[in-house]
Amino acid sequence: MPDIVLPLVQTPPFSIIALAALQGIPVTWDTQSGEQGQTTYGDVVGAESVRAELEKGVDGKEVPLPPLPTLLASTSSFQDVSAVLDALDDYLAYRTYFAGPKFGFGDATIWGTIRGNNSAIGSIKKPGRPHLQRWFNHVETLDVPKAALESYRQAKSEMEKGKKTKRLESVDVVLPNAVKGKVVVRFAPEPSGYLHIGHLKAAILNRYLADQYQGKFILRFDDTNPLKEEGEFEEAIQEDLKMIDISFDKIVHTSDHFDKIQAYTEQLIKQGDAFMDDTEGETVKEQRRAMIPSKNRDLSVEENLAKFKEMCEGTEEGKRWSLRAKIDYQHKNGTLRDPVIYRYVEGSHHVTGTKYKAYPMYDLACPIIDHLDGVTHALRANEYWARHEQYQWFLKTLGFANIEIFDFSRVDFVYTVLSKRKLKYLVENNVVKGWDDPRFPTVRGIRSRGMTVQGLKNYILGQGASQQAVQLEWDGIWTVNKKVIDPVAPRYWAIAEDKMVTVNVIGRDTEEPEVVNKPLHKKNPDVGEKKMVFASKLIMEQEDAKTFGDNEEITAMDWGNAFVTSKVITPSGDVSSLTITLHLAGDFKKTSKKVTWLAAPTDSNPLVPVVLIEYDYLITKKKLEEDDSLPEILNTKTEYRTTALASKEVEGLKKWDIIQFERKGFYICQGTKDNEGRMEFGFIPDGRAATVALKAEPAKEKIKVPGTAKGSWGKLGPKPASSPAAAP
Repeated sequence: MPDIVLPLVQTPPFSIIALAALQGIPVTWDTQSGEQGQTTYGDVVGAESVRAELEKGVDGKEVPLPPLPTLLASTSSFQDVSAVLDALDDYLAYRTYFAGPKFGFGDATIWGTIRGNNSAIGSIKKPGRPHLQRWFNHVETLDVPKAALESYRQAKSEMEKGKKTKRLESVDVVLPNAVKGKVVVRFAPEPSGYLHIGHLKAAILNRYLADQYQGKFILRFDDTNPLKEEGEFEEAIQEDLKMIDISFDKIVHTSDHFDKIQAYTEQLIKQGDAFMDDTEGETVKEQRRAMIPSKNRDLSVEENLAKFKEMCEGTEEGKRWSLRAKIDYQHKNGTLRDPVIYRYVEGSHHVTGTKYKAYPMYDLACPIIDHLDGVTHALRANEYWARHEQYQWFLKTLGFANIEIFDFSRVDFVYTVLSKRKLKYLVENNVVKGWDDPRFPTVRGIRSRGMTVQGLKNYILGQGASQQAVQLEWDGIWTVNKKVIDPVAPRYWAIAEDKMVTVNVIGRDTEEPEVVNKPLHKKNPDVGEKKMVFASKLIMEQEDAKTFGDNEEITAMDWGNAFVTSKVITPSGDVSSLTITLHLAGDFKKTSKKVTWLAAPTDSNPLVPVVLIEYDYLITKKKLEEDDSLPEILNTKTEYRTTALASKEVEGLKKWDIIQFERKGFYICQGTKDNEGRMEFGFIPDGRAATVALKAEPAKEKIKVPGTAKGSWGKLGPKPASSPAAAP
């Protein structure tokens, strides 16, 4: 039995899919041809011909279909759709199925035809056709229609994955001297904090390149500083990578090889390429700036080995000393002026405990571990470019094979703290609630703010492997994210409680509330439905009511037009209540005000108290400088809360569910409640300027005097990392 081949289009022929499912015929989806694609079944070509062929093998055709006023097609007019649905509803008044006592040919055909017509799908869910609505809702729970829908949705999902892969492949990166199947790359975070958006470019590019070259991707924890590192952060980093769908081939620790690093370090000493130094830290800094050699630079190999042994044992004498590479104290590149590479550290290591007393610096450990792990290409942010020469010096001096270095620019955003030390300060001083605070640039923080995994990866990959260092505005990433959430976010309404207005409705057929099913997303019926209550008493927002003129015709969204026939104004000028008279025959295109509303809460129709939270940046300075005092530029108000009432169905939302409160914006359910028991929803920026602008007064920029930049190390790079025992 051949497969049926269907082009994957926006509105596929569901009747064909249903007839195929009814007979157990597999469907293959053509995801490439789009609207130009052909429907085929073996030698049969064309949708109508394939449908006719399928009908030959189905039992139950002897039961005639109900007489219809016109044929229903995907392009049928609204009037034709209504006439057909009315006829079908009448036919089902005393029947369970169209095909007889059980689901059959007629049901599959009619269900597929309705499913393929957007107007029909919208109309069938409105009140007025109870028999057809009952049949349709029941049929969609049966195996054949469910199989048909699942086939289509799975094909759409696979196509989206393909689009995502295509986007990944558009990253134009060619690794130098790379051989397919031989490439090994690594991502080496320090387990001293949670992953933030600045780390993600390295993680995503490494994974991408490992896949491109059919190589391996190593996750390595650079755990060389026990004073900063914790096991909690290791677990968090792995969870964060998993959260954004980044897998790795193996996990290693620098501490796995402390013994080997120590042995290679002793090799450097024996070769005369390293020396022990007890010069005080600040003096070392000044000497390196001034290109002055240490007084201990020419100690003998024996003296250096003895001092190194004492340092590693943690004796009182050994604690005073650190080990420095003996490179060139007059080198134009400051990172090569005899940097500190090993030092004593007081405290317990989260993996090795108290086994070691001295630890290698990153600059020494990194090339050694890259060699031991078989890394072929080291990807690193170009802020470390001055250290490339140092990295190569260690490889060459220790006799290791060359490892290619590939640079890329780091991701840096305005009004954003990316320093782990400063982020930790904000957590420890309760400026934020934790590492997953929505105001934080951590992976968890931006997820809590409403950033999706797909949006995040799409944006980072869109940056590519550019080496241009720029400070990015936040509008770009949120614009990308909106493209992900807009097509699928369910729509709800929320009415701000401040000076909320009571509305009396005239012109309803009944005084009793009426519950009607409405689509959660008008453009995407797959999102599902919600229940809306239509009643004679409503609530609206003060900001809307104030704008209504006397006898003005407005549109109550999802209901219809109405005239504002009276308003009650308080002495302060606020609207306390108003009366509207329904004019459902009115044209919504001719009204300028289209407003949201909710049925006034009652015991049988309670509303859900919510709080809508908008966030501001944690700092008021666009670019954070090294010598900025963080407390001086902290934003004093970073949360803006609005209490509101929302439809009851939001109660079922879970943490990180994303919705749209129409006319307000996209929101993410925080999964928390405030002190009054209100569900908390965080506003998600959508990329528009108003949603990403700083709300507070910006900090004043400092006037910089030429030649006084703190920590200047010449043209070739930043100040090297410091050591507790002696500055580099």
